[in-house]
Amino acid sequence: MKALIVDDETSNQENLQQLLKVYADDVQVCAVAESVDDALVAIKRHQPQLVFLDIQLHTQTGFDLLQQLGEITFEIIFITAYNQYAIQAIKFSALDYLLKPIDIDELVAAIDKARRSINQKQKNERLGYLWNI
Repeated sequence: MKALIVDDETSNQENLQQLLKVYADDVQVCAVAESVDDALVAIKRHQPQLVFLDIQLHTQTGFDLLQQLGEITFEIIFITAYNQYAIQAIKFSALDYLLKPIDIDELVAAIDKARRSINQKQKNERLGYLWNI
């Protein structure tokens, strides 16, 4: 599973990468972005299947990023210190919403949800391809 981490704090980026290595070794972090602009470039370049997204990114937000994208082709797991944005995250079809500090059981459960969702999308794409032959 190809993933992008979007967080403006280096310590949070490194912590999440370490947790993924230990608890989700099939998640490959293809890039790390610290701002909305960096994330836009990384998403276009790497086409991640999963994005770990912080809410507050310097002067912008993860929601600003999602609004600029238009179509969202990846799963989103918000990882943030702010619990008041959960409803807004749901409106962007967030797969999960984890609060910092990250609870390992919640992270593992969120990644399991992402795996299932990505696998289902891939099956649907293959079926669609077969129907169009």
